[in-house]
Amino acid sequence: MSDRQSIHGQWSSRWTFILAATGAAVGLGNIWKFPYLTGQNGGSAFVLVYILCVAALGIPLMMAEILLGRRGRSTPIRSMQILAEETNTTQWWQIVGWSGTLAGMLILSYYSVIGGWTLAYIFKSAGGTFSGASGQFAAETFSNFVGSGTTLSIWHTIFMVLTMGVVAGGVKGGLERAIQFLMPTLFFLLLLMVAYSMTTGFFGKGLEFLFTPDFSKLTGASMLTAMGQAFFSLSLGMGTIMIYGSYVPK
Repeated sequence: MSDRQSIHGQWSSRWTFILAATGAAVGLGNIWKFPYLTGQNGGSAFVLVYILCVAALGIPLMMAEILLGRRGRSTPIRSMQILAEETNTTQWWQIVGWSGTLAGMLILSYYSVIGGWTLAYIFKSAGGTFSGASGQFAAETFSNFVGSGTTLSIWHTIFMVLTMGVVAGGVKGGLERAIQFLMPTLFFLLLLMVAYSMTTGFFGKGLEFLFTPDFSKLTGASMLTAMGQAFFSLSLGMGTIMIYGSYVPK
């Protein structure tokens, strides 16, 4: 094992790394996107293919990214360059690092917009905007919100400033502090959402929509969708897990 150390520091414990990796996985891709993909692509039949993709492809690739990051102890680009030099292989392996970094930037370009939406809706919800509101009112509110470029720009900027503040704090002063607050909060909110959904009278229909198997909807395209969702869920191929791996202590 290399004696290199990341210039950004290390996780205080492996448990913190697990929380960080979980935070990278349990996001909009699973909470928002996964349910409707499951319902549209065969219910539990789609879930089965998704689990197989995670087990056969996702987890091995995730472990590989962690090990590459831990060995290189640097950015994805620099880590691949270092490892290529150490193993006397072609420097073309840097393309892996460059492609992951580019993918991360592209994902940030739209996730940051959605992050701005989320911040705005926290205040809208806390202010009682949607108390007793109908579906039509909620749809009109969202349409008016996304139709205002100025409003979107303001919330997007606030989200990016908060993000830069976390990153500027480094591993322990930024990422770890954010993770230790946000992950328990996320877990609590998920439990709250489940509890609320059980009071609406449609909990059973929701489960039926999600998990009733319909293998007739399981096509080649839906299998590719399941594989893509597995990659997206585990944050593979975008440099995140490799970076997190570079912070893992020995």
